[in-house]
Amino acid sequence: MRSIKGPGLFLAQFIGDSAPFDSLAAIAGWAAGCGYAGVQLPTLDPRFIDLGKAAGSKDYCDTLKGQLAEQGVTLTELSTHLQGQLVAVHPAYDSLFDAFAPSALQGRPAARAEWAAAQVKLALSASRNFGLTAMASFSGALAWPYLYPWPQRPAGLVEEAFDELARRWLPLLNHAEDCGVDICFEIHPGEDLHDGISYEMFLERVQGHERACMLYDPSHFVLQHLDYLAHLDIYHERIRMFHVKDAELNPTGRQGVYGGYQPWINRAGRFRSPGDGQVDFGAIFAKLAQYDFPGWAVVEWECCLKHPEDGAREGAAFVRDHVIRVTERAFDDFAGAATDRAANRLMLGLEG
Repeated sequence: MRSIKGPGLFLAQFIGDSAPFDSLAAIAGWAAGCGYAGVQLPTLDPRFIDLGKAAGSKDYCDTLKGQLAEQGVTLTELSTHLQGQLVAVHPAYDSLFDAFAPSALQGRPAARAEWAAAQVKLALSASRNFGLTAMASFSGALAWPYLYPWPQRPAGLVEEAFDELARRWLPLLNHAEDCGVDICFEIHPGEDLHDGISYEMFLERVQGHERACMLYDPSHFVLQHLDYLAHLDIYHERIRMFHVKDAELNPTGRQGVYGGYQPWINRAGRFRSPGDGQVDFGAIFAKLAQYDFPGWAVVEWECCLKHPEDGAREGAAFVRDHVIRVTERAFDDFAGAATDRAANRLMLGLEG
């Protein structure tokens, strides 16, 4: 067993246009001041990383790592959530997701998907140059508009969607193998990979690819009323990344998991800062220690109530308090006694 690394902070929700959130060094120093040991870095904002340069130059990556080290943090992983989303987009969402792509690609879904796939490849190469072994992403979605089976889905519709999703991702997974980096799909509503079964459907179509791994975020399972602890028991060998994010589901006689089109503050299911929701993080950290989880505990702040800077500061302390320093020996070793096979057989009445 090993102790989980942390605390880390996903920077996506904090990047902005004012100091200290507008440059890599400044935001890293702020994160360190909040108590974080690492940061997870999104890869679309050129103020923080030149992805093309990072993919082609280890020296450039070493320079960025040095800037982070000067501020007292390390780089935990890169994120391609937004680029991964654009690898596969149903036409119903084209106009909404166009904002994530360069303006020249807006209104051109095929070119946008090609650009997104190239971005994912660059981030995988950059991860290798940084010395990282995992990268976060979304799978994108072609079947999501048909999640609820009304009107009745035509036979083969979902299968065709997953076949195409696998076709688009398999070259990227192969590049991930070349780079020695796991692609950790965040299992997330809005993605075709939104629960264990849908992940298995995808995994089957990519021939069980070793690099098709998971980012585990229990908040999304709370909102689906999915057993997030059993999920760890089932998929722990594939889980390589962990977001510490809380949530609550308080259904009423008026609304449940679908939320009645209400804003987050009025939904039955809401994201909360770590420790303010219903997730049993004590049990999660115990299971991750039991299963020898190799990665970081990374706080992702999304809360409908709390100020992000308060959530970040409290999140660092929350993770530190939950990380288990694993034992190096069994608690009952003191009662053990040296023995051998002959002695064991004698104890069982099998000798003499």
